[in-house]
Amino acid sequence: MTGVIVTEEERKKAGNGAAEPQAEGAGAAGADTTAADASAGATAAADADAELATLREQLLATEDRMLRVQAEAQNMIRRAERDVENARKFALERFTGALLPVIDNLERALAAMGEPDDTTRPLLEGVQLTHRSFLDVLQKFDVAVVDPAGAPFNPELHQAMSMIESPEAAPNSVVAVMQKGYTLNGRLVRPAMVVVARPSTQHVDTTA
Repeated sequence: MTGVIVTEEERKKAGNGAAEPQAEGAGAAGADTTAADASAGATAAADADAELATLREQLLATEDRMLRVQAEAQNMIRRAERDVENARKFALERFTGALLPVIDNLERALAAMGEPDDTTRPLLEGVQLTHRSFLDVLQKFDVAVVDPAGAPFNPELHQAMSMIESPEAAPNSVVAVMQKGYTLNGRLVRPAMVVVARPSTQHVDTTA
């Protein structure tokens, strides 16, 4: 059998030749891994941006809801304060309305007494004192008298019972007060019942 002698140089060449394909395969695999990692990183970044945008939208929506709730709470507080203030101001409205007929009767009694004599003067003074005391109490609770004699007719405060021609009075003015009106803190409790002047229907005859 003839032996083949392989020199050291030939063995190195053979080893280098086998290593080159392995190195090329390892380089290709590394490139594929790098590309995959880059793609995964880009996908993760896109997902993070989308999630961040969603969180921002949710935060803005939450802030908007909070502002709406805060505004509604402030409105409720203001309404409650207004209701309490109105309740304080007008709690005596029904009570005031119930007292007005008493004052009306006192005023009718004063008008009916006329000129007093020695016998009726103490009675007149007593009625006057009682009437004045009633008015003073009502004034303390911001009850005001509506007595519009001679003033222009105001439908918000006056109730016209009739209209008459009055040469001395301006048209649409109050010529007589049949019953006084009253307000409580500016709110009408009872309108004044009045007689209103209307324009004269007389005219000058220009045909003569």
